[in-house]
Parts: sequence; C-alpha cells; structure tokens
Amino acid sequence: MTSFTRRLALTAITAASLAALPALADQPVSLGVSIPAATHSFMGGINYWANQAKKDLEKEHKDLKITIKTAANAPEQANQLQDLATVTKINTLVVFPFESAALTKPVEQVKAKGVYVTVVDRGLTDPSIQDAYVAGDNTAFGKIPAEYIAKKLNGKGNVVALRGIATTLDNERMDAFNSVLKNYPDITLLDAKYANWNRDDAFKVTQDYLTRFKKIDAIWAADDDMAVGVLKAIEQAKRNDILVVFGGAGAKGMVKTILDDKDPRIQADVSYSPKFIYDAIKLTAEARLKGEKLPATTIIPSVLITKDNAKTFYHPDSPF
Repeated sequence: MTSFTRRLALTAITAASLAALPALADQPVSLGVSIPAATHSFMGGINYWANQAKKDLEKEHKDLKITIKTAANAPEQANQLQDLATVTKINTLVVFPFESAALTKPVEQVKAKGVYVTVVDRGLTDPSIQDAYVAGDNTAFGKIPAEYIAKKLNGKGNVVALRGIATTLDNERMDAFNSVLKNYPDITLLDAKYANWNRDDAFKVTQDYLTRFKKIDAIWAADDDMAVGVLKAIEQAKRNDILVVFGGAGAKGMVKTILDDKDPRIQADVSYSPKFIYDAIKLTAEARLKGEKLPATTIIPSVLITKDNAKTFYHPDSPF
C-alpha cells in the first residue's frame, strides 16, 4: 500500500469514527426538553426550573438551543416527542415522562434517530433505552416517612397511603415504605390507592378511606399537593383520630407550616425539589457540548425536613 493510499485509508477510518460519535465537542446542541404541564404545584416548579435552565444556559452557551414542550397527558407527550425528533431535529433529549410504560416506546423511537437521551425522575420501563438517568432519591422518599410514622406511632397503629401515578418511581417509593413497615408487625397498612399527585383526587381517596376505616392513626400522602387534599377531607369529615399527615417534596407551604408549628399533624416532610430538572438539563447540555456522556445514574439525595432544618428548604419566591 502506498503512503498516499494509507493516508486515504486513515482519513476514512478517522471520519467513520467521528461520525459514530453521538455528539462532538464544539458542535451545536439542539436540546429538547419534554415535561408534563403544570397540572399541580410540583409540576409548576418543574416548568419554572426548566425555563430557568433554558434562560441561563442559552445565555451562557452560544452553540446551545433548548426547545421546551409541555404535555397535559401521555399521548400528547408522545406526539411532542415525535415533533422534536422530526421537525425540530433535536440531537439531545431531556425527558420527564408523564407515565413510564406509555412513554417508553416513544422515547425509544427518538433514541433510534441517534438522539442522546437523559430520562428524569419517572423512569422508563426499559432503562436500556436511556443514556442517563437523573432523579431524586425515591427509596429515601418512601423510607423516611415510614420510619418517621413508625416512630411517632410508637410502632403500633393503622396507616393509609396515597400513591402518585403508576410509574417506576412510585413503585420505588411504595416498595421502600413497605420494606420499613415490615419491621413493625403492629402497624397495619390498611390500603394504598393512586391519587395521581393531585389535590382533588387525594381528597376523594381520603374521603373513601375515612368512610371505610373508623380508626386511622397516620396518612402517608406521599406528596405535599396530595396532603392538602387529605387535610381538606379530614376537616370536612371532622375526624380527630389522625395523628400524622406526612406529605413529601418540600413545598414551600408545607415547609412554612413546619417552621411555624401550625399543625400538630404536620411536623416533618421529605425533600424532593423540582430543581432537579434544572440540574438534569444543565448536566446534559454541558456534557454534550463537550462531546461527553453523563454517568449512567445521578441521584439527588432526599432528606428528612423538620423544624430544625426547615429554613434550609424554605424558598418563598419559588412557585413550589
């Protein structure tokens, strides 16, 4: 082989290798963000922080374009993902799935077009599709309330739970909650129903619980929005047997209640800030601009919030 032929061969090999890379340093990044609409305050926080990330990061990086799509349901999100891939022609995606099972195939179709995929919070049913996963600590989110409730009830009593939407993260939370209660045979979990992280749904589910169960010692609402619905149902039913209502995610209203010691039933919460969408977008965008990949999994810790540390988690200017 002549030196000229060798140079041609090496050039071809190098070009092929570069083409195989999902993104190159200094190459413009078209990043799509697909998230649920602001149907409740936590999602309001998700939308707020996603738009804040777009504002901050596009200002900082001239080779970055961020397109945000919000969906009211899973089918709408699936359609938006298709548009992001075929019309906007994104090369990077940060997706917060509305539901795990319903969005797995649509995300897979986007991935098949060579798009780098970061999944946030609600995982896919097939995690092999994603390049990276960023979430809060859902195991701690379920474990911390169970431990707190068990301690408050001195290891004995009746508990009901409200679940979110049928997603992998909700399963992780419920499994963690149950794993703790197994250590307390005198605590009975009477029921656990989906209330969709929604105040109105939580109100209806709690009404059902209060009708069916004459003695409830604690309610794990598993979300601060749902806790509002729970409290409304308790008030309407004029029940005074519930000793603990434990929400979740550290909404500013709930943290303020803890700070001000307003309600003896609400003395603690567990952190799970919607700001992780900002972190996920920033980490993904900056990695792709460098032609790098994220770690397979990034978990943001969840911790117990009490009056002792509540000031750290109180953000009065946040929508959540």
